[in-house]
Amino acid sequence: MADVKLLALDADDLAIVSAHMQDAVFKVADLSFSPRSGLFSLVANRFVWEKVQRSAKSFERCRAALSFKRVGAVRSIGFDRRKTEEVLSLLAIRFTAKGEGPDGVVELVLAGGGMIALDVECIEAQLADTGGAWETTSRPAHEAD
Repeated sequence: MADVKLLALDADDLAIVSAHMQDAVFKVADLSFSPRSGLFSLVANRFVWEKVQRSAKSFERCRAALSFKRVGAVRSIGFDRRKTEEVLSLLAIRFTAKGEGPDGVVELVLAGGGMIALDVECIEAQLADTGGAWETTSRPAHEAD
């Protein structure tokens, strides 16, 4: 498997990162924010959607790191940050601009109605697979709206 390494500098790039991170799972303990450096990061078990085939009976997950630079503040809703062993599932990553400039809010949309909101000066995100893949028989499923 070729490791994924992506850089997002605009909303279109971020949509590609979002597609790769859809259904990634991580613990609250895997979230990190350094106000001094403006770096928010998380380490997750990413579902490898790019290798899914219709007839497959097994799938893959791999360890991946996602980071955002130029973050001024982080807010969350829908989970208790003190419950460090709680497992969260990422559904999508969205960006909402504030006015005409490059600043805005990056939203990490979680299953169950949770969300992590990052106030950013601009979009500057990196996604990188950090370890080998492992097999799983479980494929994420979503209800149609």
